[in-house]
Amino acid sequence: MRKIIHCDCDCFYASVEMRDDPNLRGRPLAVGGSSDRRGVISTCNYEARSYGVRSAMPTAHAKRLCPDLIVVPGNMKKYREVSAEIRQIFLEYSDRIEPLSLDEAYIDVSDSSLCHGSATLMAEEIRARVSDQLGITISAGVAPNKFLAKIASDWRKPDGLTVIPPEAVEEFVLRLPVAKIHGVGRVTAEKMQREGIRTCADLRNFSQVELIQRYGKFGNRLYQLCRGDDDRPVNGDGSRKSVSVERTFTEDLADISDWEEQLPFLYGRLQERLESLSDRYRISGASVKVKYADFSTSTQERASQSSRISEFKQLLRQSWERRQGPIRLLGVGVKLKDLRAEEGPEQLLLPLELEGRHSA
Repeated sequence: MRKIIHCDCDCFYASVEMRDDPNLRGRPLAVGGSSDRRGVISTCNYEARSYGVRSAMPTAHAKRLCPDLIVVPGNMKKYREVSAEIRQIFLEYSDRIEPLSLDEAYIDVSDSSLCHGSATLMAEEIRARVSDQLGITISAGVAPNKFLAKIASDWRKPDGLTVIPPEAVEEFVLRLPVAKIHGVGRVTAEKMQREGIRTCADLRNFSQVELIQRYGKFGNRLYQLCRGDDDRPVNGDGSRKSVSVERTFTEDLADISDWEEQLPFLYGRLQERLESLSDRYRISGASVKVKYADFSTSTQERASQSSRISEFKQLLRQSWERRQGPIRLLGVGVKLKDLRAEEGPEQLLLPLELEGRHSA
């Protein structure tokens, strides 16, 4: 039995923009092209959606629906950076991650022992950490397969969590509207409505052959999904590029001495995570990340095969010299090389050297 989490950021681009400019919060906002240049809306917040504004809508039409709509140009570099930070949080729970876009991914946590093996608790932790560390909200769904997990993540948007445990799958699927099935578009849904097919329970009245006759190859898929069956695996590349740990503070750390005081704790957590990895990896670099009170981020990196705590301290001081000021988050990490991709004899993961372990 798989344990799948589907995570979907709420109005991702717009959420990042509202996070970085609090004056935009609570006002109808869209990210997209200018109306005088035949621009198109990429995404919008829920305030804008209440006026009927939608993704892929011409900006000029959106402005007619909502004259007070604020339209800001997209910043894909920034969105990719935030997406990468979200992925780093996902990686603390599983290697098996299948991204669908910058703001959406499946996570297979079937083999994870974190949170006592509870996928629900892991989803709650992920949502809380993304909110605390990155200032945006995620809706999540937890289910035994990808089909149901994706539907569940959309069930209580925004900022919601829906769990479909194995024992509840049958009841949930029977009541599920066919329009919720991925692949059933507006035209197909209307056709089904005319034929009296409104829920998955209605679909079950037809044999597999009948559904194939009505809907072609998709009929076979419908036969499976209306029974809650989906055996597709979460297709991640299965290879880690890095391991990192972060901590968001309830109060900003104003001085370098306060920053350094947090290093032993973070270093110890990093050591624990590295010890849980297989022997196929070795360390190739070290990094320190600080996030300032204004959410801007600075990262210092260096090549390293052992990553002693003194190296992290040097990187931290370089961050301080680069920019002094209060920080809300501190992280340490290492880059990894996957030895399966390299020729030659297998080497062991180099452990972190604690330089007199008691000092960490």
